[in-house]
Amino acid sequence: MIIIGEKLNGSIPSIGKAIAERNEKKIRRLAVQQEEAGADFLDVCASVPEDVEEETLKWMLDLVQEESSLPICLDSPSPNTIVKAMQYVKKPGLINSVSMEGEKISKIFPAIADTRWKCIALCSDEKGIPATAEKRLEVLDRILAEADKYGIAHNRLFIDPLVEMLCTSEDGIATVMETIRGIRARDEDVHIVGAISNISFNLPARALINQAFATLAISAGMDAGILDPLNRDMRSAIYAAEACMGLDDYCMEYIGAFREGLIGPLPKE
Repeated sequence: MIIIGEKLNGSIPSIGKAIAERNEKKIRRLAVQQEEAGADFLDVCASVPEDVEEETLKWMLDLVQEESSLPICLDSPSPNTIVKAMQYVKKPGLINSVSMEGEKISKIFPAIADTRWKCIALCSDEKGIPATAEKRLEVLDRILAEADKYGIAHNRLFIDPLVEMLCTSEDGIATVMETIRGIRARDEDVHIVGAISNISFNLPARALINQAFATLAISAGMDAGILDPLNRDMRSAIYAAEACMGLDDYCMEYIGAFREGLIGPLPKE
């Protein structure tokens, strides 16, 4: 699974406080820790008002890129901010995100068309989150048509099936699983990504739900996740699930991660 480290996000209270106080040490430390834990991208999200968002993102990006060579997942609800902030990223990474809502695609797709930037695309539109997998896949078809219009290869897209709170869902995770399988059946080239921790909002022992969901999502076809790479149990669950799914030839990735100390029980003192 492609791991997008979620820890550098101002919506997390401790990170929001660090951003407000310009706590460079905390931002730098989290960048290093997530890279050492095996993240493939570092999500950077300021979660501040748009009038100060570009400047805040630049501050965060400068710190993160001084500490880590990982590609950036540039995260903002504002397409205007994303396009402006791209200039502060040293090498093409991942945009988070577009959808069929408003002007997001019409602003971001032209900006990345002739680049090596990749992009997360949510299966939602101006009406919000579709209630059924069928409707979400209809949005996907529109997204893929827009990608073709701008000459964006489908393997540069990370499609988000929209992971919702389990405790308020009428059908558990049936809809998101059906959507994941439908995305994979429609297009073998796209990546499928999800915000893993969304599933467990307002539930106790959230890590248990997150780990179970990640395993099920991998079995359905998800190959990328926005998650906490510092959670050792989550990392272990992902490597184990991929080995069991036959996605890890001869379990070499699993064995390598264990030998490197990334997964499994912590060594005894």
